[in-house]
Amino acid sequence: MDTSNHWYGHAHILSEYCGLSFEEPRPIWGVLQHGWNLLHGFGPGHAPPYGFPKFVWSHANLRRAQAIGWRDYAVIGAPWNYLLELKKDTEPVPEAAEREGTIFYPFHTWDHGQVSGDHDRLIAEIRDTEDGPVTVCLYWIEYEMPEVRRRYEDAGFRVICHGRRGTLRQGTDTRFLHKQYAEQIRHRRVASNRLTTAIFYGASVGSEVAVYGDPMTFSDVRDASVRDGNEQARRLFPEFHGVKTDAEEVRATTVRELGLDAMASPAELRALFGWEITG
Repeated sequence: MDTSNHWYGHAHILSEYCGLSFEEPRPIWGVLQHGWNLLHGFGPGHAPPYGFPKFVWSHANLRRAQAIGWRDYAVIGAPWNYLLELKKDTEPVPEAAEREGTIFYPFHTWDHGQVSGDHDRLIAEIRDTEDGPVTVCLYWIEYEMPEVRRRYEDAGFRVICHGRRGTLRQGTDTRFLHKQYAEQIRHRRVASNRLTTAIFYGASVGSEVAVYGDPMTFSDVRDASVRDGNEQARRLFPEFHGVKTDAEEVRATTVRELGLDAMASPAELRALFGWEITG
């Protein structure tokens, strides 16, 4: 099983949706897309072996894969979609009047590269833009950097972290998306300085969304040329950019990009993943 299938507790959510164990999901025969992207569903350097099934969120990911000759794809939608299905009766999205404030996700570094940018400038832009309380959600790397975390705390923002995605099935917060869901449905707005996965998640639960502020960038220019994608995202998805966005346009794009119209049934997922129950 590709260990990235466990990131953010994806395999665990899909296992629960299929009526199986949340705590000990079975190995998935294939590899799951783990985040929204402008590529073929998988990040630079993440090339699943030939013939290995690839489970992606949207038909856009599928088309881009076909353009470079990749095959063995199945479009199943984001694991987040299945969490929404699990939550709809036990922890439904509250009415808009019950939600307040903004949760902001600053563009973050990752395990193999650093991000540079002006946090103080971003803080000033958030203050100038948002009404009401602000929660800043940092990636675990920045959250564990006191010099970064304290800047946002000193600005008067509530600062949180949803957890670690994990590496090689170690240190994964299997309830990462559960925590993200709980935070997003309590806020009226979800914002970021980049178009990221969290923005689409916010739109899926009816939050206002906005992308604005210093976009920051990768410190290593070699990484920036391959992984940045900010200008491309602005060209392809203008409806998400700006401090005010059109809810109907954002919702239509979110349905496509998250594959909310491409979800599989529990029986279909069990068959695709090799989780068929026999006997």
